[in-house]
Amino acid sequence: MLKNDTLDQWDRAHFLHPSTHLAQHARGESPNRIITGGSGVFIEDRDGNRLLDAFAGLYCVNAGYGRPEIAEAIAAQARELAYYHAYVGHGTEASITLARMVLERAPKGMSKVYFGLGGSDANETNIKLVWYYNNVLGRQDKKKIISRWRGYHGSGLVTGSLTGLKLFHDKFDLPLACILHTEAPFHYRRPDLAMSEADFVGYCAEELEKLIAREDADTIAAFIGEPVLGTGGIVPPPPGYWEAIQKILKRHDILLIADEVVTGFGRLGTMFGSDHYGIAPDIITIAKGLTSAYAPLSGSIVGDRVWKVLERGTDAFGPIGHGWTYSAHPIGAAAGIANLKLIDSLGLVDNARTVGAYLNRTMAATLSDHAHVGEVRGDGMLCAVEFVEDRDNRVFFDPARKIGPAVAAALLKRGVIARAMPQGDILGFAPPLCLTRAEADTIVAATADAVAEVLG
Repeated sequence: MLKNDTLDQWDRAHFLHPSTHLAQHARGESPNRIITGGSGVFIEDRDGNRLLDAFAGLYCVNAGYGRPEIAEAIAAQARELAYYHAYVGHGTEASITLARMVLERAPKGMSKVYFGLGGSDANETNIKLVWYYNNVLGRQDKKKIISRWRGYHGSGLVTGSLTGLKLFHDKFDLPLACILHTEAPFHYRRPDLAMSEADFVGYCAEELEKLIAREDADTIAAFIGEPVLGTGGIVPPPPGYWEAIQKILKRHDILLIADEVVTGFGRLGTMFGSDHYGIAPDIITIAKGLTSAYAPLSGSIVGDRVWKVLERGTDAFGPIGHGWTYSAHPIGAAAGIANLKLIDSLGLVDNARTVGAYLNRTMAATLSDHAHVGEVRGDGMLCAVEFVEDRDNRVFFDPARKIGPAVAAALLKRGVIARAMPQGDILGFAPPLCLTRAEADTIVAATADAVAEVLG
């Protein structure tokens, strides 16, 4: 029973929730969970339920909940200087220090960091910088961006277009014409079951080559991709995928944007996913794990190659006409500094690698033989279970049955939060990086029980 019916009424009457069935919520036909606290990998709601958050909010609470070090850094910064802008060369100790800390951890060849608020605005920044870059070089026609189907890059006009998921396009007049999509590196959903992983990598490379040939390389500016597909199904790439893709991009002089909003700052057991998969990006998108979501902050890490052209552009055309009021907000930057120090001192990158491997290994051992589990996959502290009607012939369930959401709901009854992913009956896990082996066992056991309840 609700402890605060007035708050529930206010919520349904006044609050427009993202990614929500608005009519059902407003009518009171869907659940309403109001979160009041958290510690480690657990959160609590106002009704006193303690839940193991096996999705870290939205892949973002990397350091775990209730970290006083980050909270105190935010409070201290707010007392000293709550805000000043970063325009025209202004900075704060926090923003300057964090930029240095990010670059110390970034892959080789990166030069500067531009700070925003969220992954969506960071990718909007990235596309503007890519277009500016080509205009400075006199390549006014080289503006199209290639993304992948099932990729997730945000919910804005350009970033929603980059996102390759139907939900983010329907009825929004997206994608924009300048955004192209190519094959996702999703071997389980390959078009021909006879394809080996190596065959499928060749197929993805061939599809990219065909797209570039159709559109003309002189019109294509950049390729954007997550090291591991996130919202599109938590899908690690097949071996050799990134090597094959980068050869094609280099040959056609197409910039590479690595969207590390999910994978940055430890989730794969390395500081960045680019290091994990041998990716050499021109621009890197960061957010989520940058502050463990204790305050909003994102970033665009600009590589040397792009930075030199941006400098040339401002010498030729004057100050660059881009910025947000809250760019490099000092409270967000203070949270980022404390968070990165905590990630180091607690050894969370190593923990993500070892406990993440244990979670994936145990989940696979427990569920891989189930008649309706098509695949258990993951890397680092990312794991997914994909459900199918017929595993031998890879026959998927009718989406109307909503098997993924049903398993997620059954899991929630057992005190564990996972995410029913869009475009498939896929259950996703992305726990805080402080997860212990005992907590991983709890997740796996609860998942097995939930699967048994829904699918037998």
